[in-house]
Amino acid sequence: MKRRHIAWSGLVLFLLFGAVSQSSAAPMFARQYKLSCATCHAAFPRLNEFGEHFVASNYRLPNWKEGTVKTGDDQLALMPAIPMAIRAQAYTQAREADAVDVVTGQVTEASTDFQAPYLVKLLSSAPLSDHISYYFYGIFAEKGGNGEVIIEDAWFSHDSIFDTDISMMLGQFQVSDLMFPRETRMTFQDFMVYRMARITYERGVVFSRELGAVDLSLGIVNGNGIESNVTINSPGYKRPDHLFDNDNSKAIFLRLGSTLGPVDAGLFVYSGKQKNATGAAGTVNGTRDTDKDILGIDLSGKLGPNTYWFGQFLWNDWQDFINVGTDYKWLGLFVGVDHITGGPWTYSVLYNYADGGDFDNTDTIYEGIDINSLTFNASYYFMRNVKGVIELNVDFLGEEAQSGTYYTGHLSGESYILFGFDAAY
Repeated sequence: MKRRHIAWSGLVLFLLFGAVSQSSAAPMFARQYKLSCATCHAAFPRLNEFGEHFVASNYRLPNWKEGTVKTGDDQLALMPAIPMAIRAQAYTQAREADAVDVVTGQVTEASTDFQAPYLVKLLSSAPLSDHISYYFYGIFAEKGGNGEVIIEDAWFSHDSIFDTDISMMLGQFQVSDLMFPRETRMTFQDFMVYRMARITYERGVVFSRELGAVDLSLGIVNGNGIESNVTINSPGYKRPDHLFDNDNSKAIFLRLGSTLGPVDAGLFVYSGKQKNATGAAGTVNGTRDTDKDILGIDLSGKLGPNTYWFGQFLWNDWQDFINVGTDYKWLGLFVGVDHITGGPWTYSVLYNYADGGDFDNTDTIYEGIDINSLTFNASYYFMRNVKGVIELNVDFLGEEAQSGTYYTGHLSGESYILFGFDAAY
């Protein structure tokens, strides 16, 4: 009965609703249409209004077929070459933060660090038909993990299912892209509450549709991230297929967006399940399925022609997450401003704040949800697609002493200064 209910729910949602994702800087589009990166980007990777329209148009311009190979077959649309792009980042960082083992308290210190390459990413995207496009990127190196290939964004999109004006995206994507895509942020520092709330990469489907002045997006995801992979055993020798989910429950989320005068506003709701936290300092996923609910508000707009502002607030309720019968409520937010000068310099400010709330004094790693930091970024564009980055992060939280059985909480400061390069080709 549960499986039948899930199947019918999926069918109903498929027929009623639809989604939009925003990519990071991808020069393959500039090559395909012979346009400057400045056509879609105020300053890469931030999109301008035309870039947002390009994304909403299923990653294509109206003349996209003009650049395809002339095969004489109307049912085949191929680019002359596979569209590819590369993004690479390299940094030098001086920081205050230490790596602390939560069980033993052993500290690994490195106040200066050469983080090069920090990221090497291969991207590809193209229209496949009048209504279907694909997008994916693979990471060859990230945060020192050389020799690993990780696929993050990877999906197909259809811009009007059954000619209903309902769009659909199926695959692997970030739930948080419905609000502010992390891939298009101007700072090295992240939108931290998205990571803490665990609404980044998921596998699932999203549907979107415009309803008058309101944009509605609704999605269903596994709710367990993108790392789960269980070999099917039925029940003896292993089968070649794999499960991507570890339970029958799915997470459902929606966003209602509208323009209110000079402000773009959105309401975000998420309801799903997650495994409980157990083991030393809550570092082990347990076997219990616990409820997880999120309510969010996002706001954005412009101050004049060249200054963008944005903000996200998330209220989280993780029920029975550590102890049965206890709700763990916490909140987080970020607020930012990007100023595009029109010259080679851009300037950004990002404020991250989170209060761990009911996780305080739980002697778990979730005490570390607390954050209060301000980030300043200045970028110099040598070319449209390559910039030098200077960034300073100031941590306003004081260092805490270890107080429980485990080494949790804000045991070291998180201020840093960073220099480096960010390029897309």
